[in-house]
Amino acid sequence: MTVFPIGTVAAVCHAANRALQTAIGDPQPSPEVPERWERVATEASIRAVLAGATPEDLHDAWCALKVDDGWRYGPRKDPVARTHPCLVPYDALPETERRKDALFHAIVRALAGS
Repeated sequence: MTVFPIGTVAAVCHAANRALQTAIGDPQPSPEVPERWERVATEASIRAVLAGATPEDLHDAWCALKVDDGWRYGPRKDPVARTHPCLVPYDALPETERRKDALFHAIVRALAGS
C-alpha cells in the first residue's frame, strides 16, 4: 500500500471539504490552496486520526480551537461576530456536518496508511 505524505493528504482533505461544502450549498471562501493556519490545523487533525481519533474527537478538537480563538455558538457563521452554528456537541450536529468529519477521517485512513 502506498502511504502518502501528510502534506498530500492535507491537500486532498482540503479539496474534498471544499467540494462537499459546495455540494451542500455552503461554498467556502477559503482559497484553493489553504492558508498556513489551515494547513497546520489540518495536519494536526491528520496526526490525531493516525493516533486513533474518531470523527467525534476531531469535532471536539475543532470546537476547542474555535472557542480558544474567541468564537461562540451562533445560528449563523459570522467571522466578524465570531459565531458558528457547529459549536455544539457532535451528536447535535446536522448530518451533513458529521459526514464532513467522517469524510476527512476516511481520506486520512485511506491515504496515510492507517
